[in-house]
Amino acid sequence: MTGNELPGGTYRVGDLTLTRFGYGAMQLGGPGVFGPPKDRDAALAVLRKAVDLGIRHIDTADFYGPHVTNEIIREALAPYPDDLHIVTKVGARRDERGGWPHARTPAELVQQVHDNLQRLGREALDLVNLRVGGLDSPEPGSVAEPFGALAELREQGLIRHLGLSTVNAEQLTEAQTIAPVVCVQNFYNIANRQDDELIDSTARQGIAYVPYWPLGGMSPLQSQTLHRVATRLGSTPMAVALAWLLQRSPNLLLIAGTSSVRHLRENIDGAALDLPADALAELNAIGNEG
Repeated sequence: MTGNELPGGTYRVGDLTLTRFGYGAMQLGGPGVFGPPKDRDAALAVLRKAVDLGIRHIDTADFYGPHVTNEIIREALAPYPDDLHIVTKVGARRDERGGWPHARTPAELVQQVHDNLQRLGREALDLVNLRVGGLDSPEPGSVAEPFGALAELREQGLIRHLGLSTVNAEQLTEAQTIAPVVCVQNFYNIANRQDDELIDSTARQGIAYVPYWPLGGMSPLQSQTLHRVATRLGSTPMAVALAWLLQRSPNLLLIAGTSSVRHLRENIDGAALDLPADALAELNAIGNEG
């Protein structure tokens, strides 16, 4: 299978060609994204299968584990195929209580970039997203200092492209005055449509939009509607949610994560589902339910 045979084909991000169906590596670590996985061989297997199936877009962060996920990626896939692109995030760390506090001073960001380079075994990072807000929503404020620090690392050749995560439109505009932005990664799904305008804006600009948490934050009524549509189509809620995202806009790139080869195959097959017009109308209305 090649990238063009995966659901959605490919999308050009700067000078990178990413498969629109990507792989999110967050779940490769232990419970709570802490420590090593219960089954390291299974984690290695799912990464290798993802690449075998044509996925050329892997999303990670050195604060997953922390450090564990990137070490597993390197063990599984290095030496990396020339057309495999690894996207990472900086701007946060893990604390002893399982929290995700900000780590966005220039010194912290420089260290995080070097940590990613070392553990992934790369001389340069393909794409680095600056995480600005919390787990599911932006926080107001300037991104000039942290994004400027990453822009300097880009000038030094340690980063090829820059993106943003959990940001609003104003922060994207501010960042673009400092350096090109090729990717926005925010919380978005069928039920949580707060970024509809931002998706349309990034699509016009040729900027990739990467939604995460495809089934997150749904009310019971919204979840019931999704299950009903999935049942009628002989599919699953996850499959329908992924297919809807791919059909929402051509600049949407998926990073569905799993630690199971079986679930990986199910996600790929599900995302290829062609949603009929009546199903799309019912799904589009979910955002107004509560």
